[in-house]
Amino acid sequence: MSDVPARDAMDVRVNPSRRRLLTAAAVSPVLAGAGARTATAQTVRQQAVLPAPTAEADWSEVAGVLGRTGKMMDGSVYRVRFARQDLPVVTYGVRLFLGSYAAFTRYGDGRALVMGSLAVTETELQPAADALRTGGLELTAVHKHLLAHEPAMWWTHFHGHAEDPRTPAHGVRAALAVTTTPSTPPAASQPQMDLDIAAVEEALHAKGVNDSGILRFTFNRRETVTDHGRVLPPAMGMTTLISFQPVGGGRAAVHGDFAMTAGEVRNVLAALRRGGIDIVELHSHGLTEEPRLFFAHFWAIEDGATLARALRAALDATRTAPAVELL
Repeated sequence: MSDVPARDAMDVRVNPSRRRLLTAAAVSPVLAGAGARTATAQTVRQQAVLPAPTAEADWSEVAGVLGRTGKMMDGSVYRVRFARQDLPVVTYGVRLFLGSYAAFTRYGDGRALVMGSLAVTETELQPAADALRTGGLELTAVHKHLLAHEPAMWWTHFHGHAEDPRTPAHGVRAALAVTTTPSTPPAASQPQMDLDIAAVEEALHAKGVNDSGILRFTFNRRETVTDHGRVLPPAMGMTTLISFQPVGGGRAAVHGDFAMTAGEVRNVLAALRRGGIDIVELHSHGLTEEPRLFFAHFWAIEDGATLARALRAALDATRTAPAVELL
């Protein structure tokens, strides 16, 4: 039964202005609530705990636990990579160079955060997930990054806090131990690339880095991303990554992932498909970050500059900017 008195109901039927007034009155609390929630989210981000500046020497004990050194990024993130050069992963005739990573940062309140992703085979997936949980790390996503490929690979994202960063480092080390990830990193190299690098960089409006023969680009989110009241530096994993792997004749296999807010997803996916780029998977990497981010993995083989122009159109649908430091 309606709560509007009969006389008011008649006024609504015969008086359009009054109908609009009542409608506005009904929805105004909802809009006010939405505005309050937006303001609250902005306030939380503004009051979030900031990462503390650190140097590589501050992470020597973490390096000791993991058995290898990492790279300082964003002035506060110690990022360690674990290449899977033990696996000849092949997709559509292209051998890919895959890997895992763990990113550590310390905050002004003394606590440390680790976030990362493990690239594991299907037989390694469950033991690695168990090892992460046993080590006190929270699983935040399990998904694929590629279409048809051999052997079958999965990516497991994780997140953890501790007073002593060596504690989550032991958890990462235990998870790596149940895989065949090599204990030593491959030698760094920058071989010549059969690719029109200048044309690709011009199309993307960004500079890439030669990472062992793969041209890689990183784009950071423009807004501040937080999680559990802590600011997440881009190098913790809040970035768009694009890789160009030359396959001959100026062509490249492109893959990576776009970091997007919910409102950007539709336009990014549409731009990728208009450019002839396959969508591999749409998913999240975390559980509670603000703003909520989604990631879209993609794949294509074509002329490098042509693909770069298609990817630029997708980048234009996001609030991102080229990173100063490339992952």
